[in-house]
Amino acid sequence: MENWLISIADIRARIGKNGARFTFPVRHGSMRAGLFAPRGVDVQQPHTQDELYIITQGTSDFINGSERKPVKPGDILFVAAGAPHRFEDFSDDFETWVIFWGPEGGEAQ
Repeated sequence: MENWLISIADIRARIGKNGARFTFPVRHGSMRAGLFAPRGVDVQQPHTQDELYIITQGTSDFINGSERKPVKPGDILFVAAGAPHRFEDFSDDFETWVIFWGPEGGEAQ
């Protein structure tokens, strides 16, 4: 597997190039992992796979469906495939690992 080890510094260097707010340098099968650093407004739409967010720096409120919770570094968030979600009121330095995996539509309950 290519890119089985990559530093967060290398990943951060990719963020912001040409306006990019995310990058997924690690991929294997259905899994892709990378860094997401929204600026301004988080305009993401529901995704077709289950996902995890692991907050690395900064703070934000996270909306998952109808719930809203504050998040900080070290927090881990699970979002089921198809669930509406987004970050709001995030700090200027906010960033999070994001990991997608599994089949389209998410894994069975």
